[in-house]
Amino acid sequence: MTSPLETLRTEFSRALAVAFGEDYRDTDPLVFAATDPKFGDYQANVAMSLSKRLKQKPRDIAQTLVDNLELGEDYEAPAIAGPGFINLTFTSSYVERRLAELQQDERLGVAPVEPAQTVIVDFSSPNIAKEMHVGHLRSTIIGDSIARILEFRGHNVIRLNHVGDWGTQFGMLITYLQEAYPEALTTANALDLGDLVTFYKRAKQRFDEDEIFKEVSRQAVVKLQGGDSESDRAWRLLCEQSRREFQVIYDRLDINLTERGESFYNQFLADVVKDLDKIGLLEENDGAKCVFLDGFTNKEGDPLPLIVQKSDGGYNYATTDLASIQYRINQDAGERLIYVTDAGQSNHFAQVFQVAKRAGWLPENVEAIHVPFGLVLGEDGKKLKTRAGDTIKLRELLDEAVTRARQDLDTRLAEDNRSETEEFKQNVAQVVGLSAVKYADLSQNRTGNYKFSFDKMLSLKGNTAPYMLYAYARVQSISRQGGIDLSNLPAEAKVVLNEPTEIALAKFLLKLPEILQQVEQDLLPNQLCSYLFELSQNFNRFYENCQVLKAEEPQRTSRLILSNLTANTLKLGLSLLGISVLERM
Repeated sequence: MTSPLETLRTEFSRALAVAFGEDYRDTDPLVFAATDPKFGDYQANVAMSLSKRLKQKPRDIAQTLVDNLELGEDYEAPAIAGPGFINLTFTSSYVERRLAELQQDERLGVAPVEPAQTVIVDFSSPNIAKEMHVGHLRSTIIGDSIARILEFRGHNVIRLNHVGDWGTQFGMLITYLQEAYPEALTTANALDLGDLVTFYKRAKQRFDEDEIFKEVSRQAVVKLQGGDSESDRAWRLLCEQSRREFQVIYDRLDINLTERGESFYNQFLADVVKDLDKIGLLEENDGAKCVFLDGFTNKEGDPLPLIVQKSDGGYNYATTDLASIQYRINQDAGERLIYVTDAGQSNHFAQVFQVAKRAGWLPENVEAIHVPFGLVLGEDGKKLKTRAGDTIKLRELLDEAVTRARQDLDTRLAEDNRSETEEFKQNVAQVVGLSAVKYADLSQNRTGNYKFSFDKMLSLKGNTAPYMLYAYARVQSISRQGGIDLSNLPAEAKVVLNEPTEIALAKFLLKLPEILQQVEQDLLPNQLCSYLFELSQNFNRFYENCQVLKAEEPQRTSRLILSNLTANTLKLGLSLLGISVLERM
């Protein structure tokens, strides 16, 4: 089932061809959802854009288009406003019919995309031997939400965790542990991740200060890269210790990922350099092998190359990322490659994508996209850190969110003189706390920084997860109060719309398909958050102005249908953000 927006754009394209000739069929009809209900439900602005080309007044063009539109019974007669805007309004019968159809549709009118693509979403990407911190929060939950939305749309999504599991740090860490704690290199579970991080910091200090230690560490890297069995065993143990701790957080956040770290691509790195050399893209610069790029210069204005092999013969992130592009296209059959990392890596990916295109590895029919995001800031507007100035560990931040959610819940229960089981309170605190953290991030435009505030994100007012969860729970309370199974309302029941707030809610429910299509295209989950927030506001206005359980038939059943569709839409939308709902709060 196509969305109204898609249907309108198709119909306007047909009308443009009929009215002005086939050359105009591909003209963008500029059809958008109206921002103000007084202008209808949709608005077409194409008449103004064609005025110069057709040498006609916009209103005359608009009238010609209106005369050629075939909208059937779904829309009232189009109205021309201002200099040539074409306003389009659903008929009441169309809205009522569509809502009745949505009752029986688990996908709520969102048709699977055709044709589906194989999409690679690369996100999270923590480093082995380091704890996940607040900086990993954005990549993890933004990437997960994008993957969920693309999966729901029907794409084949491969979720990849490009962990940092290779490089000089392992030679450094292995060398230090051989001295300080050799058991960690031979025995599973000898260390937890916190201890491993401590040893890593000490190893890094030694590496920076002790030239002999630095040289031994480099030799350890050579042994590891050369396939030495003891080094390989030690490396695998260190990776497994980190991996277990990462999984605790992923399970807690309901994140599914397939690990394919930097080490996976080692076998392909030499061929990357050899192939670039064959193509004639490689140049030597201070002993390093580089590709000079269009549009990239350093502070002095000199050309800035992308290094693919260092002067000591080693490889780097660029080499690995080029190898990953080849693998993801040739082996995974990826048609859309999405990289969710911080905005500081934008230049890196722009350079890598340019090299891949010039080498012929990234064809025109494959889209490579860097999805950048800004910093998480404290309420003081500075980078979020502990009072001691350290980066906040993600595990501790999640714990704090749940603790605060529990405190808020206990306060509300005491004020309402409500008694609940410990199991109920723990579950609500977990869901609200973790959802609040996720939603606070996802509701922001990812391209900018955002201020992290527990008080704001846990509030029952405003654009927050608790506000959305409460709107869902309110519908479930209607079900309980009336002793009604909302999932089993009569299939033949009709929707009858009379009151302004129920009409507004009904029309807003129909917008979900186009919102998800927009997120699929722009990869901005905050667009879905804004929709869910406005939906909750529309429902609350409807609930305050329209009787539901006490209404007479057929309005009573009609309003129960509206309430149930609102709950189902909230549940689906929140699930695409990685957020669970609560039947009671």
